Amino acid sequence: MKSPSVGSPAEQMLSRSGIFSACIVYVLFFAVLNESVFNVSIPRLAEQFQMLPSQGSWIVTTFIITFGIGQTVFAKLSDRFEIGPLLVIGILIYVISGICGVILQKWYSWVLIVRAIQGFGASSLKALTLVAVARYFSPERRAKLFGLFISVEAMALAAGPIVGGYITSTLHWSLLFLIPLFLLPALTLFLKLPRTSQIKNKAKVDLFGASLLSIFIACLMLACTEAQWYYLLPCLLTLGILIIHVIRARNPFVEPILFRNLPYLIGISISFIVFGIMMGIVFIVPVMLAGLHQLPTDRIGIVVFPGAVFSVIFGVIAGQMTAKKGHRFVFYIGYLLIGAALLLFAGMTGRSLWYISGSLAFIYIGMSFVQTALTETVTRTLPASQIGAGMGFYGLAVGVSGAVGTAAVSSLLNVRALEIPILPFIEQANAHIYSNLFLLLFVLSLVAGILYLSIFGIRPILRND
Repeated sequence: MKSPSVGSPAEQMLSRSGIFSACIVYVLFFAVLNESVFNVSIPRLAEQFQMLPSQGSWIVTTFIITFGIGQTVFAKLSDRFEIGPLLVIGILIYVISGICGVILQKWYSWVLIVRAIQGFGASSLKALTLVAVARYFSPERRAKLFGLFISVEAMALAAGPIVGGYITSTLHWSLLFLIPLFLLPALTLFLKLPRTSQIKNKAKVDLFGASLLSIFIACLMLACTEAQWYYLLPCLLTLGILIIHVIRARNPFVEPILFRNLPYLIGISISFIVFGIMMGIVFIVPVMLAGLHQLPTDRIGIVVFPGAVFSVIFGVIAGQMTAKKGHRFVFYIGYLLIGAALLLFAGMTGRSLWYISGSLAFIYIGMSFVQTALTETVTRTLPASQIGAGMGFYGLAVGVSGAVGTAAVSSLLNVRALEIPILPFIEQANAHIYSNLFLLLFVLSLVAGILYLSIFGIRPILRND
């Protein structure tokens, strides 16, 4: 991919602005925080609304679904409108829906609707930061910023259970909806952002295609959560209509040209597997700590916290290493750490909490490396003219994979076959299901590693790589 052209004074100021970068880091943290902040409160919600934990997981997956869909919408809108006003609109949607969530917290159906709206608003923050960095920054600075952003995302995902656990145990879970209020100070800066180059793309956003994709993902989530085959029928029907629409539409929601880019598709597939594993771990660990170790919500956050610290430190290191050593080198380091951590989890589910906390640290370090490397890998597969659409669809794929990972893991917790002892040194009978789930995630990680090695490791077919 060619280096972005930063020609106008406004674009040059944007690419060098430390204040802008700091503000982006701030808003990105509170956008991603909401992906995991409700995880530890799921047992409390399940008790209040009298449902299974797998049904309670919808408060997480609903947010992730619209978070992924919204990233594609806002990325395409960034080709038509200025980034600053779009960020302001996204923050306002995020904040107002959160206030509504507190008001409507007695009805679970309304809680899910509010979470969906919140996910859409929060998606603007992640999508527009990726587009801005990919479009206006040089490859060297871009890699470092991606590393910084990844560390912030990892920190937010790890801090979510801490914040959620404390607020749920000391106050009430519904107050988690008010987290977006911390973003209000950023509105002033985004309103004052300078105009960038004249935007020439005036194509309308394909809302019909976005709706079809939303229905497809929702049906897919139902199939994963409820484990009922008949949910696949509307899923396949909607997918068929969506494919026909993408082929025939003038400006489809998903750009067909992206599917002719083999390196890009492979990068998306690997990201889908890896991020699905990550969100599955983020969901299952609090459930395991509550069910297997009987930890209250506030102590669950303490166990997870060390991983948050390491993710911040090593996310920055990953960005610097990507700029110096290349994305392949960084990917393999992270990949080996994740694989080792999953095996540790599988063998130590019933052991000391210190082992679990240490394994989580390996997971977050590994994910910081892998996320940074994959973001740079996918960016390099795209020509400059396709960055907006390509990175938007990348965000969508990552969001959907997180929803699928969360839904699939929550559903597998109800599968009796996974209670069969596989590792003989697991002492607690109710620990086998968690151990086997981590083994399954390890197998999936092997698939992602083989894909990356065969495409990007052996045959370097990326542009300017």
